[in-house]
Amino acid sequence: MQKIINAHCHIYPEAIAERAVQGIGSFYGIRLDLNGTTEDLIKDGERFGVVHYLVHSVATKPTQVHTINEFIDSEVKSHDGLFTGFGTLHPDSETLEQDLEHLIKLGLKGVKIHPDCQGYALDEDKALRLGKLVSDAGLPLLTHCGDYRFQRSNPAQFKVFLDSLPDLQVIGAHLGGWSMWDEVSELIAGKYNIYVDCCSCFRFMDADKAVKLIRQFGADKVLWGTDYPAWDHESELKLWDKLELTSEERSKILYENAAKLLHVEGD
Repeated sequence: MQKIINAHCHIYPEAIAERAVQGIGSFYGIRLDLNGTTEDLIKDGERFGVVHYLVHSVATKPTQVHTINEFIDSEVKSHDGLFTGFGTLHPDSETLEQDLEHLIKLGLKGVKIHPDCQGYALDEDKALRLGKLVSDAGLPLLTHCGDYRFQRSNPAQFKVFLDSLPDLQVIGAHLGGWSMWDEVSELIAGKYNIYVDCCSCFRFMDADKAVKLIRQFGADKVLWGTDYPAWDHESELKLWDKLELTSEERSKILYENAAKLLHVEGD
């Protein structure tokens, strides 16, 4: 069985998981059948050869940052090498530098932001300031990208972010711009030395277009994920299997790229 790293997973404490999942479903207008907890994620993934997960959550308010980061850290430490944890930051925090220091002290390995949910645009000064702090700390940053309903993380704004932060190691979620992949192809793909993940893409785009965009970025720069709890591993892998990719491309995207980026040790 092919080893898999799921490089895009949101997890929540059991006490708030149901409410968080309902919030995600309402934001995107979808029904989510997974419950958002750590154990549900592991149970869903282990049937399909998932050996490692990149886990994170997003603070919609600055006051949530420390609590979320401490939760992610606790889950990483209690699951013995199964997880890599990315922390969250909020650009409106009055203690942004200290929040980043706390995240690093905990041992989290990167930062996840979601401008659409957090209420700012990637090309705003405060987003660029956050990115500069993460860049100076030498951490990778995973950002949500794209949504035709908003003007916050779309390809034109993502381009400004990338142009302004050439030394930041960036992972652009959803092939660099969910629902706006023509613009991604024109403005982003192949023009920047970044990673992208491909979660929440294949059910919304033509398979041939997906393959073309993957190859435009380069198969060695693409990570596979489910966007848990949005989608389960089984349905995402069925969509993935429809893509006409080579076995070498598949191995890179399902495992090798993320293992290299996240420093996951092989079996």
